Amino acid sequence: MSAAERRSPRAAGVEIHPTALVDATAELGAGVRVDAYSLIRPRARIGDGTWIGPHVVIEPDTQLGRDCRVSAGAILGGPPQDRHFSGERSRLRIGDRVILREYVSLSRATGDGEETVVGDDTEILAYAHAGHNCRIGRGVIITNMCQIAGHVVIEDRAVLGGMVGIIQRGHVGTLAMIGGYTRVTQDVLPYMLVSGNPSRTVAINRIGLERAGVPPRTRENLRRAHRLLVRSGLDVARALERIEAEIEPGPEVAHLVEFIRASRARGAGFGR
Repeated sequence: MSAAERRSPRAAGVEIHPTALVDATAELGAGVRVDAYSLIRPRARIGDGTWIGPHVVIEPDTQLGRDCRVSAGAILGGPPQDRHFSGERSRLRIGDRVILREYVSLSRATGDGEETVVGDDTEILAYAHAGHNCRIGRGVIITNMCQIAGHVVIEDRAVLGGMVGIIQRGHVGTLAMIGGYTRVTQDVLPYMLVSGNPSRTVAINRIGLERAGVPPRTRENLRRAHRLLVRSGLDVARALERIEAEIEPGPEVAHLVEFIRASRARGAGFGR
């Protein structure tokens, strides 16, 4: 196969810089632009309107959705940094309107047919890494130089401050906020602000909840739940009993309780 064939457009309006190499089996949607010296390898799929910046490497079986922005030096879908990986066919799947800044690296999964997932409207900023089998939700913000180990779950609209590190198989809840430089060795409760080294739950994520349009009454219920969980001196089982007995029910409080029970079942716990 000639270099010209490897650089041939795949749909209307595709722009591929003469120095970029695109494998013949890669699928490029309408309006995709690939800048200088980027490499798109076999079976990659890139959705309509996505921009691939210079010196980007997109490894086999990586899928990007529509209108994504991938900045210089990013490496997407590289082999897992996992001694259990033995070359099996696995994937990295990235949603729509995702922003990946300079030198981001995202590994594909360990396990035949398994996948690493990044949800729609997520932003991952410069030099951040997410390992194999991670599942990152929608609208998540991961700021500069965060290091996320394998099998981590990050729920929708969570925010990670700069240089956060998350232990393997950690779980970060919906609309949680993790302060910069935090070392996360336990699960992070949904709707809470976590900081420190080691991490501890400081308060509810008031600003994040307000921006998400969570009503004041719900924020107050979450604040009361936080006090019972973190400041009352109760053990977790008793705190959960009082939350269910004393706090007005609602989807956010129910999710918080379910998250804690699932965390305890996995033996993970959370910083208090």
